[in-house]
Amino acid sequence: MKKIKVGIVGCGFIGMGKHLPSMMKVEGVEPVAFCDIVPERAQAAAKQFGGHDALVCTDYRDLLNRTDIDAVHVCTPNSTHAEISIAAMKAGKHVMCEKPMAKTAAEAKAMLDVSRETGKLLTIGYQNRFREDSLFMKSLCQQGELGDIYLGKAFATRRRGVPTWGVFMDKEKQGGGPLIDLGTHALDLTLWMMENYEPVSALGSTFDKIGKLGSPANSMGPWDPAKYEVEDSAFGLVKFKNGTTVILEASWALNTVISNEAMTLLCGTKAGADMFPPEGPGVRTAEAQAAPTYHVRVNGENAGKLYLQNYAMGAAFIGDGSQPERFAGGTKEAQAWFRAVRGEAELVVKPEQAYTVTAILEAIYKSAASGDIVRLG
Repeated sequence: MKKIKVGIVGCGFIGMGKHLPSMMKVEGVEPVAFCDIVPERAQAAAKQFGGHDALVCTDYRDLLNRTDIDAVHVCTPNSTHAEISIAAMKAGKHVMCEKPMAKTAAEAKAMLDVSRETGKLLTIGYQNRFREDSLFMKSLCQQGELGDIYLGKAFATRRRGVPTWGVFMDKEKQGGGPLIDLGTHALDLTLWMMENYEPVSALGSTFDKIGKLGSPANSMGPWDPAKYEVEDSAFGLVKFKNGTTVILEASWALNTVISNEAMTLLCGTKAGADMFPPEGPGVRTAEAQAAPTYHVRVNGENAGKLYLQNYAMGAAFIGDGSQPERFAGGTKEAQAWFRAVRGEAELVVKPEQAYTVTAILEAIYKSAASGDIVRLG
């Protein structure tokens, strides 16, 4: 089996936490080049995951000049996704870009166009599609168990979970806060379940109430309110060509006890289904975190009676099985991606789908700023 050689651009939290550990579990894949604007991060990544002759650099163009690299993983701030991905595809590399696809819909469209022009694969890091609960719920949709799905709710809410490192609070580099960071996952899941990528309008609201106040109770440590440039919560109502409606909720800081991060709820003509996280709705216990269990609930009517069925499934574990995978679905995402690179399967996360997600998020932001409905399509 010919080895797939990979270069990674961005050796921070997501690169070191998901991309590199996941690809190391896929047979025949070898990371050979490590790039980060902070040289110490690139060096640390190469030391942990690379060979003795691995390339370490601070300029992604040095990495792209390597003719032996087959695929590039882009794990940088949102504002650079398009630039680096486009350059990589033009250099003959397949690209796995971390979510969201891009900071703007125009940039995402440019990425899509270059993928088509070059024939190079482009996918986006929506690993939550590969969680066990997501795959089970997707199977229900594919088998028609829910019937005609006409309402979806996409949840990406944290009570106090503001990421206080990197550039997460920098509007110029990220394009926004929890909506573009977390909401993108929940919206991707919901559209994928429904197989509906024809939005026609969006109405949105964003709030920056708690971000400007600060909070010492934040799970990721206190933040500086003076540097908080993005929303702390966002809400959207999206309508589709066939009349379907999707409601999207996203927050880093919100006074709610229910934290449903990257979850979806669907209502169809035959039945409804929803997810809730390993800890249970709004509950965080040491036991649940040690042995996480995802849940899918299916409800409907049968023989004149209402029913509610709960399905529980464990999370993926890493290494010797002593701890759950840091990013649930990350390993399966990598396996699916590299099968596509080898030509053995189609992409699971298609760039056309990710472009629609980005277009909707942008429309919600525009609606929140103007107070008007924004048309799509």
